[in-house]
Amino acid sequence: MSETAVPPKRSTGLLIWMIVSQLLAVGSLAIWLVVAGLSFMAFDAGETPAAWAFVTVVWSYPIIPLGLSIGGWVAYAKRKNKLAVVLSGLSFAPPILFGGLIGIANLIP
Repeated sequence: MSETAVPPKRSTGLLIWMIVSQLLAVGSLAIWLVVAGLSFMAFDAGETPAAWAFVTVVWSYPIIPLGLSIGGWVAYAKRKNKLAVVLSGLSFAPPILFGGLIGIANLIP
């Protein structure tokens, strides 16, 4: 007897989560935009290799959420629902948490 494996069903909730997480990832790029604009202050002390390294790392950040978002949608298309949820959640979580931490730190006297 051979039983064929039935792929998990696509749920409406997962699709809504994928869309919301993409909107949050775009919102997290607003935080990146501020940091990217401020990154040029690294050159205030002169042009050094450390300043260039910092600016290069900051300006290459959007590659991470873009890659995670693509991976999430590929997992969604292959009906790997748990992986799709994790990848799409990781696409926005670090910058949002970092921004929240900075906001809380500013409230503490």
